[in-house]
Amino acid sequence: MSERFDCHYCRDPLQGKKYVQKEGRHCCVKCFDKFCANTCIECKKPIGADSKELHFKNRYWHDSCFRCFKCYTSLVNEPFMLRENNKVWCSNCTAAEDAPRCKGCFKPIIAGDQNVEYKKMVWHKDCFTCSQCKQVIGSGSFFPKGDDFYCVSCHEHKFAKTCAKCKNPITSGGLTYQEQPWHSECFICSNCKKQLGGKRFTAVEDQFYCVECYKECVAKKCAGCKNPITAGFGRGTSVVNYEDESWHDYCFKCTKCARGLANKRFVCHNGKIYCAECPKRL
Repeated sequence: MSERFDCHYCRDPLQGKKYVQKEGRHCCVKCFDKFCANTCIECKKPIGADSKELHFKNRYWHDSCFRCFKCYTSLVNEPFMLRENNKVWCSNCTAAEDAPRCKGCFKPIIAGDQNVEYKKMVWHKDCFTCSQCKQVIGSGSFFPKGDDFYCVSCHEHKFAKTCAKCKNPITSGGLTYQEQPWHSECFICSNCKKQLGGKRFTAVEDQFYCVECYKECVAKKCAGCKNPITAGFGRGTSVVNYEDESWHDYCFKCTKCARGLANKRFVCHNGKIYCAECPKRL
């Protein structure tokens, strides 16, 4: 008489039937599903004898349940990563999840994306736009203002000072005269057109002159020494005016005794200047 070949659990004969051997024991398919099958970590159902089983680090899945938690792509024969809560992720979703987020669209910036970085913040290149005109700044020049960013053109029109002469924005450099801003190239001598920044100059009726041009073109000539009276440019800062003529204060003196007459009484005799005493001795 032959030895009986029965299911280890239900004792039903297995001769001529499909059976499963596990841990040295034979069991019918029904008992295997009930007592021996591993539980799928995803759907929580037994992985039956007729199902294909996948396992990783003592965790088990139906082959149909082994999908990316994020995009649901099948991961059978594909690279994957086991993340929190025993969820499996494909390599693409893992890279996207761990990638920095664009401050503009809040989507991940993955390897190969063109991006702009500023003070530990990052944007897709096309998401880095001007706060005013909304045009893409990309890798171009920009000006930060608080949480906003401006392209060069918008920053000029919104924030830059306007030149007192040409009325255009002053984007860099420039100078200030009487609390008004000027481009350096606009603050020039009215005669020779040389820039006056950092040089001595004088203003006459809203026109600016360097020292040489003021002497040559504007300054009055002293009736005494015949040289230009350059008030503000050194000796002779005081000017004496009488009728239609002018003198350096040190040139305004008596024709006879040469006594200085600035701020003193004088006499004009035959077109010449005298002190109060000398005309009596003529």
